Amino acid sequence: MLLMKGMALLRFMLSLLVLLLHYHNEVHCYGDKQLLHLPWDTVDSTCLSHKSRQEKGATIMEMKHQDYCYGGGVKDWNKLLQKRLILDDLRVQSLQARIKNMASTQTRDVSDDRLPLTSGVELGTLNYIVTVEIAGRKMTVIVDTGSDLTWVQCQPCKSCYSQKEPLFNPTASPSYRTVPCNSSECQSLAFATGNTGICGENPPTCNYVVSYGDGSYTRGELAHDQLNLGKTPVDNFIFGCGRNNNGLFGGTSGLLGLGRSSISLVSQTKAIFGGFFSYCLPSTQSGASGSLVLGGNSSVYNTSSPISYTRMIPNPKISTFYFLNLTGISVGGVTLQDSSFGKSSMLIDSGTVITRLPPTMYKALKAEFQKQFSGFPTAPAFSILDTCFNLSAYQEVDVPTIKLQFEGNAEMKVDINGVFYFVKTDASQVCLALASLSFEDEIGIIANYQQRNQRVIYDTKGSKLGFAQESCSFT
Repeated sequence: MLLMKGMALLRFMLSLLVLLLHYHNEVHCYGDKQLLHLPWDTVDSTCLSHKSRQEKGATIMEMKHQDYCYGGGVKDWNKLLQKRLILDDLRVQSLQARIKNMASTQTRDVSDDRLPLTSGVELGTLNYIVTVEIAGRKMTVIVDTGSDLTWVQCQPCKSCYSQKEPLFNPTASPSYRTVPCNSSECQSLAFATGNTGICGENPPTCNYVVSYGDGSYTRGELAHDQLNLGKTPVDNFIFGCGRNNNGLFGGTSGLLGLGRSSISLVSQTKAIFGGFFSYCLPSTQSGASGSLVLGGNSSVYNTSSPISYTRMIPNPKISTFYFLNLTGISVGGVTLQDSSFGKSSMLIDSGTVITRLPPTMYKALKAEFQKQFSGFPTAPAFSILDTCFNLSAYQEVDVPTIKLQFEGNAEMKVDINGVFYFVKTDASQVCLALASLSFEDEIGIIANYQQRNQRVIYDTKGSKLGFAQESCSFT
């Protein structure tokens, strides 16, 4: 009998211990959570992404994260992850400056020795890639909705950064031809890039300049050639042939511009795809891949939730960007209260990494997240990220779900892979992957980190944008 009582007491104590451990590692007051598995996986793959297919009238291309361009060559992932935030902040500053300049002033002429502050082209560690063909040559390029001009590095090159693939050789293409400086295509550069085209000599070709907030740039000549998107040909495609390029573009060959001006890929292929495109951005975990779908047939998506649409907010002075009306945010099922919701437009951008919110809005989100995640040890802030935790002692944690609400009852549930930014890969410094803008009157940005594992649908003809949950994969 004594033995039986002792065994019962032992079972009770063990049950109590399990309950206490469970309580210590879980957040119990809120039901809307996602399970995050630790430790975080780094990538282990190649930069090249050659897969594509046609299905039900749509062209589907494989997308990978830009870090694949580094592959096994990266010796210090922690340093790379830290550097990315610094570069991302420079991009945001450039976007804010360009938006203010476009809204208040006219475009201006530039010369080779004067590079104005512009934005839109991705920096090497920040974005996602697809592979296209120009004149039959495969080119792996960064996908950017905040940029319009598509460009690749060309030979002969006065100054080029290192890329994985051979430089594009215009002399080997019988269909290559330059754009005259007095053409409408050359004039469209002023609206698309903020810089007017520059007339070259013998012959008078159209030269372009695109510069960046951190000093990165591309310069070259505007040209026509055949672009192949998978098996879909685009004749006489206008792009930049970069002869002088410098910056942190990883191992890519250039950039694919998905903005809204007449020179963007979206506009140039409107007769083929109707102004529709969508993407699913994968995480940086090993083997992860997503897709860029050109065309509006939703039956080719692999969504796990209904598509909810919100209208694109028109802004005639800054019409190359995509703006939305953010009407609310919830954290763990708790709706945030802030007077700025629904009163200012937000830019959605595939090229910015970390979402930026107006200061008062971010302050409300930070306070609620810290309240619900208070059971975990804190860690020092890093760069623009000021809400950090030490999760190195945990194998998995429950994380409050963040949902963004937009005009028209559209909603984007932030995937678990988009909530935390791992400053250190051992999870000893893991930060909330959202940040505050410096001033209330700056434009907020919905960035690519929070768009992961979502099908984001751009309908430029109907001027609306849709969201649906999708586990990104290219099959």
